[in-house]
Amino acid sequence: MTVLISNNDARRIFLAKQGLSNAPGRALDKQGLLQLIHDIGFVQVDSIQTVERAHHQILFSRNQTYRREHLTELVERDAALFENWTHDASILPSAFFVYWKHRFRREEQAIIERWRKWQGEGFEQAFKETYERIARGGAIMSRDVKAEDHVSGGWWNWHPSKTALEYLWRTGKLAIAGRENFQKVYDLVERVLPAHHREPEVSHEDFVDWACRSALERLGFATTGEVAAFWDLLSPAEVKQWVEANRGELREVLIAPADGGKPRLSFSLDGFVETIAEAPEAPARLRVLSPFDPLLRNRNRTERLFGFFYRIEVFVPEAKREYGYYVFPLLEGDRLVGRIDMKADRKSGRLNVRRLWWEPGVRTSVGRMQKLEAELARIARFTGVDEVHYLDGWRGE
Repeated sequence: MTVLISNNDARRIFLAKQGLSNAPGRALDKQGLLQLIHDIGFVQVDSIQTVERAHHQILFSRNQTYRREHLTELVERDAALFENWTHDASILPSAFFVYWKHRFRREEQAIIERWRKWQGEGFEQAFKETYERIARGGAIMSRDVKAEDHVSGGWWNWHPSKTALEYLWRTGKLAIAGRENFQKVYDLVERVLPAHHREPEVSHEDFVDWACRSALERLGFATTGEVAAFWDLLSPAEVKQWVEANRGELREVLIAPADGGKPRLSFSLDGFVETIAEAPEAPARLRVLSPFDPLLRNRNRTERLFGFFYRIEVFVPEAKREYGYYVFPLLEGDRLVGRIDMKADRKSGRLNVRRLWWEPGVRTSVGRMQKLEAELARIARFTGVDEVHYLDGWRGE
């Protein structure tokens, strides 16, 4: 029998699955951080630092005791996390690396075919030479590989030198050993990740099964398209085949949308419906989310569940932006209640708040404003600035 899940329950479940229902002030040690990243699946990495880099803000929004050095140690010293691609560059548990090897094989074939049409024959030799250089000489960054050092001559004129390193990383031959001023340090994967994270080989059938089940575990409920999009490891057609082959272990559920419209048919793992009541309520405090937060990863799902339309306008011409260059969503309890435009000015020691927008129907109460001010003060401390500064017209007057 298909079960209808209310919109309130659906939001509560998804927030809990994505680590946003835990007490944000509870002490988080390094092992707890590793568990958090494992539970939510991945943390996206992005270079924009309007306030704080995306991966740090994603983790901080879930726990205000998060320490950046713990993340660095888990990647660079413990090799418990690795950096590679989901829908974008992300930090993942190294226990997942054996499944990513299937992605590497697909990426290798796809990139080679695409680039051969673009560059013609022979460019693969440059990849081989770059790999051999690292094998002999050790870890490097893209700035260490310059055109005049490349013996074959022509390849560096085709594309920036970074291309070979990125290809070798995207196909699992290199790994990110660390970052210096956010620049990737590349090394052979076997020198970065110990053997127990690279072995054993996983069959294609087991890979597909893991990719589908692990996505459903972290989403709670999902359409086949949402399952495919979570890791970006499978096509929707592959997920549909998996669903048909595993019908006996799945449950059809209807998810009520925020707008009161027609419920959407989704799937959950067997036993999920019986645990709905156990999902905790999200903390009532107001929190600022990164534009790249996993909660917002699937924009259409976010809009259906929360009634919150959100797009990053970084690549939208300024005159056409509805809000701003890099605007942060506001989460209060289980609702996305607004968005804020702000920037950390580290020279002046200020977190400059440029503009605030509340969603329709959200009141600007004294209590809500106090919650926002408390959250901005927390972010200022985390970012390393001294004060929150509200610019003229920040409330939209």
